[in-house]
Amino acid sequence: MALSDEPAAGGPEEEAEDEALAGGAALAAFGESAETRALLGRLREVPGGGKAHEVALQQFRGIMNKYQEQPHLLDPHLEWMMNSLLDIVRDQTAPASLVHLAFKFLYIITKVRGYKIFLRLFPHEVADMEPVLDLVATQNPKDHETWETRYMLLLWLSVTCLIPFDFSRLDGNLVTQPGQTRMSIMDRILQIAESYLVVGDKARDGAAVLVSRFITRPDVKHSKMAGFLDWSLCNLARSSFQNVEGVITMDGMLQALAQIFKHGKREDCLPYAATVLSCLDGCRLPESNQTLLRKLGVKLVQRLGLTFLKPKVAAWSFQETDKAWHGGCLALAELGRRGLLLPSRLADVVPVILKALTYDEKRGACSVGTNVRDAACYVCWAFARAYEPQELKPFVTTISSALLITTVFDRDVNCRRAASAAFQENVGRQGTFPHGIDILTTADYFAVGNRCNCFLVISVFIAGFPEYTQPMIDHLVTMKINHWDRVIRELAAKALHNLTQQAPTYCATRVFPMLLSMTLSSDLHTRHGSILACAEVAYALHRLAAQESRPVTDHLDEQALQGLKQIHQQLYDRRLYRGLGGELMRQAVCILIEKLSLSKVPFKGDPVIDGWQWLINDTLRSLHLISSHSRQQIKDAAVSALAALCSEYYMKEPGEADPAIQEALITQYLAELRNPEEMTRCGFSLALGALPRFLLKGRLQQVLTGLRAVTHTSPEDVSFAESRRDGLKAIAGICQTVGVKAGAPDEAVCRENVSQIYSALLGCMDDYTKDSRGDVGSWVRKAAMTSLMDLTLLLARSQPELIEAHTCERIMCCVAQQASEKIDGFRAHATSVFLTLLHFDSPPIPHVPHRGELEKLFPRSSVASVNWSAASQAFPRITQLLGLPTYRYHVLLGLVVSVGSLTESTIRHSTQSLFEYMRGIQSDPQALGSFGGTLLQIFEDNLLKDRVSVPLLKTLDHLLTHGCFDIFTTEEDHPFAVKLLALCKKEIKNSKDIHKLLSGISVFCGMVQFPGSVRKSALLQLCLLLGHRFPPIRKTTASQVYEMVLTYSDVVSVDVLDEVVAVLSDTAWNAELAVVREPRNRLCDLLGVPRPQLVPKDRCQTCVSTG
Repeated sequence: MALSDEPAAGGPEEEAEDEALAGGAALAAFGESAETRALLGRLREVPGGGKAHEVALQQFRGIMNKYQEQPHLLDPHLEWMMNSLLDIVRDQTAPASLVHLAFKFLYIITKVRGYKIFLRLFPHEVADMEPVLDLVATQNPKDHETWETRYMLLLWLSVTCLIPFDFSRLDGNLVTQPGQTRMSIMDRILQIAESYLVVGDKARDGAAVLVSRFITRPDVKHSKMAGFLDWSLCNLARSSFQNVEGVITMDGMLQALAQIFKHGKREDCLPYAATVLSCLDGCRLPESNQTLLRKLGVKLVQRLGLTFLKPKVAAWSFQETDKAWHGGCLALAELGRRGLLLPSRLADVVPVILKALTYDEKRGACSVGTNVRDAACYVCWAFARAYEPQELKPFVTTISSALLITTVFDRDVNCRRAASAAFQENVGRQGTFPHGIDILTTADYFAVGNRCNCFLVISVFIAGFPEYTQPMIDHLVTMKINHWDRVIRELAAKALHNLTQQAPTYCATRVFPMLLSMTLSSDLHTRHGSILACAEVAYALHRLAAQESRPVTDHLDEQALQGLKQIHQQLYDRRLYRGLGGELMRQAVCILIEKLSLSKVPFKGDPVIDGWQWLINDTLRSLHLISSHSRQQIKDAAVSALAALCSEYYMKEPGEADPAIQEALITQYLAELRNPEEMTRCGFSLALGALPRFLLKGRLQQVLTGLRAVTHTSPEDVSFAESRRDGLKAIAGICQTVGVKAGAPDEAVCRENVSQIYSALLGCMDDYTKDSRGDVGSWVRKAAMTSLMDLTLLLARSQPELIEAHTCERIMCCVAQQASEKIDGFRAHATSVFLTLLHFDSPPIPHVPHRGELEKLFPRSSVASVNWSAASQAFPRITQLLGLPTYRYHVLLGLVVSVGSLTESTIRHSTQSLFEYMRGIQSDPQALGSFGGTLLQIFEDNLLKDRVSVPLLKTLDHLLTHGCFDIFTTEEDHPFAVKLLALCKKEIKNSKDIHKLLSGISVFCGMVQFPGSVRKSALLQLCLLLGHRFPPIRKTTASQVYEMVLTYSDVVSVDVLDEVVAVLSDTAWNAELAVVREPRNRLCDLLGVPRPQLVPKDRCQTCVSTG
């Protein structure tokens, strides 16, 4: 006979369950909450009797069955449902049938949600123990109609067994009458549990749960566990799975044993485990045909096996979180402040605090631990106030070192400042911290705010005191070199470089071997930091040795040199230069190559040099594969490594290169300048610019020709702004490297090649390339300005006669133009270059145009205080250059772009400055004519070039609107107006650019103030625009013409003015073109201009004048 959990349910219930399961997990909440409340509230009103109770049960069961696949939706409602039902159970006046009905409802909830979840909600106060126990005792185990009541009561009793009081305290006096004693609560519970373990209904499962909670109690296990286990094993041994009674008994015993070995402690169960296993083996359960018995046997064997196993606690199981550390530190601080932490416990507490001061746990892309370290500083601050100096004296050395390490080496400013404050408190109150006053004057609250300053400056000062030197170095090696933050690792390596001079022997003999071993680590951060640290420490040791004219090998033994030599090959063999981690490795090894080369490590002729050269070349060739945020840093590291490597290992004789190496290197690098990848061009351009002089000797012209080709803009590489920028930097770098020497065009800058160099640099001043990143040409122009300045200053110092007048003029004019353009930072850089060239006096730059006037406009004493990136300060000074004929064209060109830009502050201040200049020349027809001619020349030179022409139209609108050319309106058909009109007509002809057309409308409206044929032509252009294909253009034209005829009273005669205004205002100019053509023609008649004629041209019609 198979075992079942409960009596068989009827057909309707099974159908309801099937429907619930078929619905799937489609419910979002317990939707029948109100219906359930009403049903439970009516239970007391349900008439006694089977049918009424069955209807209520069936209704409740139907509701609950819907949630069998999503029982968690019931969780927010379980408590009020249980309370409603237990109110009935606790009601002394409630009939027994109603109490049983309530327990049936409770069982239905338990069946759906699971007894483990529902169990927690049962009341389990001490006061609940005896009522529940009495209620269980009154039940009839043979009543098959009330098995749900017994099952739920046993579960409830199992919860009450968890009360944290000895059961004997609840018994009172067990002697009631002489010669008679009451049974104790402990015995009563055990008797009930044993009696229900052998029943044939669901109560047997509840009894097993009860036994497991009861027997494993601390006050029960010593007196009852052995006896119960003996009783259960005897029952198990006497029973047989061949008959029904035996199956039921074995099921109950196995459940009870399995639960006890699950909930009991290992040390309590272990003495009985072997006996239980022996008895279980004798039951021959594998031979049984009862699946449930076999399952229970396996479960019991598994738990016995776990009991036999020795416990092994996983490291992560009881690992304290940052919250635990934080709370613990705060608690210790408060205990110390209140005098509750005795001095005798400091030996236990201080090591914990020292650990908390360096607590840092990485989580994802960041870390936690700042709060812990801050709290640990608070503990040190509190201890300074809580204990006498003699009590803290044994711990002064460790606490002071730890606080100073946190002060200078912590990643977060709050922790550095907290540590500084704690150190200051200890110095003031304890008076025993070594060199406390001296350190506080340097590492105060404000000084530690800058992280770089802490790592690289303050740390050197503190390490100068012997007590702190070694702890600081050890901390960097153990905690910061492998830090998760790349910036911290790099700062730590530089800090080690600085601290090496304080303890060179310790760093060479103890620290360096440790760092070398860390370069083989499987952890990327450790590997990266240790390689950087090896590079910095080796270079620091070289500098110390060089001060005494000794080689670095006096500090680094042969084993250390071999370790350094093997780093690259080991990384290459393990393929660690690939992937994202490869970026860090490439950067670190490039820095290692640079530092070892500068340290003059004796590797000349060694195969490792070829390996290093391969890495540099491969890195430069693969720059396009490197993530954009790391690319610049890796490129700079590779170029610096190349420069140091070549200088140290490729010189055959002093000033002479190895011909084979020179030929191979320069040929390869020049070929890479033609690579289709822009980043590759960038890398090898900078590489050529970093080559030492002896490698460029005899190949200078060839190299400069290759770099000039990189700076040249061609249709196929117009977007390669970065390669042009780096090409310019390389040219400037080469010029600085080779210097100036007459008659040696293949060795140095001289008369034969200087004009070509200037031509390449000046040609890039017109690079205004734009892409999705914006004005990328500004990178090129900025590099060109810097390179022009560097080259000009170089020539001025050595051979100023090489600077020709026209070249100097062009340089100054181009830079002045950039100084008047719209980008704030770029404008500031251009002004800096302009003033540097102007004020250079060692000796002065020859042929600077208008030097005397410029020095008056920009005196040395005042320009230093000007913020040239602020439009309000820059434009009023720059516009003064408009008065100097040589600079007028270029400065006005830059101003035009600024006035017509999009930035409000730039527009406002540039426009104000331009108007201020115009007011100054209003009474000077010659100056105004010269200005107008320059403006027209700019327009003509940049016709159909939208970068200039669109802002220029906006600038003209401003100038015309503000009457800047009123002096020209006194003459009919003034040449300025005639040429301006012609240029405007050419600019907007066939244009589809809305912004350009809108600006053109404003200019034409402003030009009607010029009398004669210019006015008639301007009106004709406006009439043409009233018939434009774009409705917004027609509408805007009508609006502006309306304002124009009201502003300029002499444009339209008085007798037709009202009709002109009416046509302009009443016509729907955004209607179809055929509709607006008639009122447009009427306007032409009223304004006295010929009507345009329609000429078919492809898909559109262009309006032309009949003359």
